[in-house]
Amino acid sequence: MLFSSLFSLRLWQWLLPVCVVLLGSGCASVEPRKASQPTFTTVYVVRHAEKDPAPSLLDPSLTAAGKQRAQTLVDTLRKAPITAIFSTATTRTRSTAEPLATARQLTVQPYDARQLRALAARIRREYKGQAVLVVGHSNTILETVEALGAPRPAPAVQDSEYDYLLEVRLPQDSTQAATAVARRYGVR
Repeated sequence: MLFSSLFSLRLWQWLLPVCVVLLGSGCASVEPRKASQPTFTTVYVVRHAEKDPAPSLLDPSLTAAGKQRAQTLVDTLRKAPITAIFSTATTRTRSTAEPLATARQLTVQPYDARQLRALAARIRREYKGQAVLVVGHSNTILETVEALGAPRPAPAVQDSEYDYLLEVRLPQDSTQAATAVARRYGVR
């Protein structure tokens, strides 16, 4: 009897700390998970909307159809969490960007279409994990995608095409490749 009592006592001396550790770990407070930052930066790239076709105009304005397309861009990107908008210095690009900038209470930031690598570096550096819009021209939007490190999602943009919406995803992990897809928006 004495032997079994000693055995039980030693068993409890060993089991008690184990039980305390196990019970304590089950009662430990669990920290809520922090909302994870997106694992990529999204860059939407569009050409300016329809412009006045008169060849004598150096800086043409948008046509009525162009103004409608600029408004359609607001609706198309309504769920996108745009935090910055970039445009070249022309009237047509600024006029395309302005309705979305007004809706989001953002300032349209100018960029030089001859310095696309600088724009890409700025977006990567200053807007990591965010979404931005870049408004350019038929001869710069595919080049913008390439400057961001993604392959062209379309072979070319014709002078008569105003409806491309290019979406570039820049992974935070620099070992992963950037991707781009081409969609259309508004009336063709």
